[in-house]
Amino acid sequence: MKNKKMLGSLLLLLTAMIWGTAFAAQRAGRGAIEPFSFVAARMALSAAAVGLPAFFLSLGRARGKASTRAERSARRRTTLLGGICCGVFLGSASLFQQTGILTTAAGKAGFITAMYMLLVPIIELLLFRKRHGALVWCAVALGVAGLYLLCVTESFSLARGDVLVCVCALLFAGHILCCGRFAGCCDPIALSAIQFAVAALIAALGAFAFEQPTWAKLGSALWPILYCGLVSGGLGYTLQMIAQRYTEPAVASLLMSLESVFAVLAGALLLHERLSGRETLGCAVMFAAILLVQLPAAGKRKTE
Repeated sequence: MKNKKMLGSLLLLLTAMIWGTAFAAQRAGRGAIEPFSFVAARMALSAAAVGLPAFFLSLGRARGKASTRAERSARRRTTLLGGICCGVFLGSASLFQQTGILTTAAGKAGFITAMYMLLVPIIELLLFRKRHGALVWCAVALGVAGLYLLCVTESFSLARGDVLVCVCALLFAGHILCCGRFAGCCDPIALSAIQFAVAALIAALGAFAFEQPTWAKLGSALWPILYCGLVSGGLGYTLQMIAQRYTEPAVASLLMSLESVFAVLAGALLLHERLSGRETLGCAVMFAAILLVQLPAAGKRKTE
């Protein structure tokens, strides 16, 4: 169990790094294509990339004798239900984020989006009566402070785009909780493929209803779509599904909020952007929060 929890944490850190470095690609695609079309294209690409291995893996399990036909049928139904639920949250959150980022500052949008790490334990407490220890709440508070130092450099006030990103944060919190609910009892690869297909369908319906998608627009944003679809989507969200089999949602949300830290670090390393003293302090506070949230699990392992 100790090794599985460690593996889950490492995979979530890798996921945060992938999402952080993909933020530049997401912003690059913003100017070339409308938000619904961009989300539909990247999610469709992710569904295709993950769906193919999911199909062959399901064929291999169907030929095995480790479970009965009834058990396989029940698992498929649960995976389908989980994929639809996760896909609705993922697709809706991505659309609100991509639309909101058109009219709000990137740093403020990153800060508001990452508030899912605060919303997850609050939702767990209100809806599921799941209580967390004082260290978890202290870590969340530290994480909020670190994100503020890291992301918000202008005066903080809410505009229309900010409200859209607030809704995005709430939906991402729902996505994390949904993944935590289904990841442990479903095939994570198939679950990920279904959620991408559902998210792509939601975005495509919005694109044809409110935008005018064309092949020329898709071509102008080809590289951002490829990176966000294959790496950030296909790889990143599948790693999240696998990792959340071994990680509690509250801890997972805090680990994944390091996306903002990795976005800043990637800008410094790859684009030669200089970190201010405030941003460096924000990164340090975020890492302190991550270390703090691991202490309750470490204490439990010692008593087991």
